[in-house]
Amino acid sequence: MNIHEYQAKSILKRFNVRVPEGRLVEEGADVEVRAEKAAQDLAKERGNGVWVVKAQIHAGGRGKAGGVKVCKDLTSVKTAAKEIMGKTLVTPQTGPEGKVVHKLWIEEGSDIAKEFYLGVVIDRAVSQVVMMASTEGGMEIEEVAATHPEKIIKVAIDPTTGYMPHHGRKLAKALGLTTEQTKEAVAFFSGVYKCFVDMDCSLVEINPMILTKQGHLTALDGKFNFDDNALFRHADVVAMRDLQEENAQDVEASKYELAYIALEGNIGCLVNGAGLAMATMDIIKLHGGEPANFLDVGGGATKEKVAHAFRIILKDPAVKAILVNIFGGIMKCDVIAEGVIAAARELGLKVPLVVRLEGTNVEKGKELLATSGLKIIPADGLTDAAKKVVAAAKGA
Repeated sequence: MNIHEYQAKSILKRFNVRVPEGRLVEEGADVEVRAEKAAQDLAKERGNGVWVVKAQIHAGGRGKAGGVKVCKDLTSVKTAAKEIMGKTLVTPQTGPEGKVVHKLWIEEGSDIAKEFYLGVVIDRAVSQVVMMASTEGGMEIEEVAATHPEKIIKVAIDPTTGYMPHHGRKLAKALGLTTEQTKEAVAFFSGVYKCFVDMDCSLVEINPMILTKQGHLTALDGKFNFDDNALFRHADVVAMRDLQEENAQDVEASKYELAYIALEGNIGCLVNGAGLAMATMDIIKLHGGEPANFLDVGGGATKEKVAHAFRIILKDPAVKAILVNIFGGIMKCDVIAEGVIAAARELGLKVPLVVRLEGTNVEKGKELLATSGLKIIPADGLTDAAKKVVAAAKGA
């Protein structure tokens, strides 16, 4: 799960990480008037006559796409708010379709002396949390890694002992901070690490992290990813979910506890088990096809759950064929067959459907499919299923 920048900053503040103050403005009538009021309130509280109007979307690269404007008077704030709200921003992270701006963050201006990058992730290769920093703040970290990998400093932190001051001092030294700035940096990094761990994050990224001319480290931006499996511990984070920012199929899948990820191919996949789903996508590509999705219905799916999965797949207009690949363990093949038949009849299935079943009650499941009267293409084995669905998608 992702959240907006303004939400990320509200969480960082809880962990004593310095962030600029700001106000949220949502879409609706008189957006420029409300943006001006937000800027005026900030000026009264903070004594700052410079503001930044920021589009709030779940994607980076907003500045280059025209979604971030620095304003030195209230008229500029009004103009920027009117221009950005409702605009479709296209960035490297949105894809060509872009994302529509529904929210703005009006933030106090910051007096920037230097820009840095700071990120925290889990490195599964070493089973530790890794804190990364770079002097190349404001740039995409992937670009820095490709062109100047030596400028990314990494510190591995053993989760059993946690963050220690020496971790922060190493990063501060690599960033060229002074002794006084290092003291603040050690505390800043500590807050970010504690935030990462306590909030069950899979990513915390601050880009840029700035050093102000007053000598303070500040999180000028914030990007968070959370471990979905731990969200039951964070009702406050779940409440931050913005469904407007998510793929419609992803939202519907989450209602029925289906693991669904939209891809760019034309072969819909309905599989039980994440490992089998990955193998299914791999073998489709091996035989010249392109998966349209990852969809794991889980080990104990019901007939109704399978029907919902079908509906989600068929909402993608790019899907030209569907492959159902089920290994019946806890889930019985005859239950899957009933779900497939019910969904195909209800939805008036018009694309080719290839079904491969193995496991518990497999013969009963195959019999149900064969006598259903539907145009279902049976497959024996995963290779046979992949070849048949690739051919079907190509119209062969």
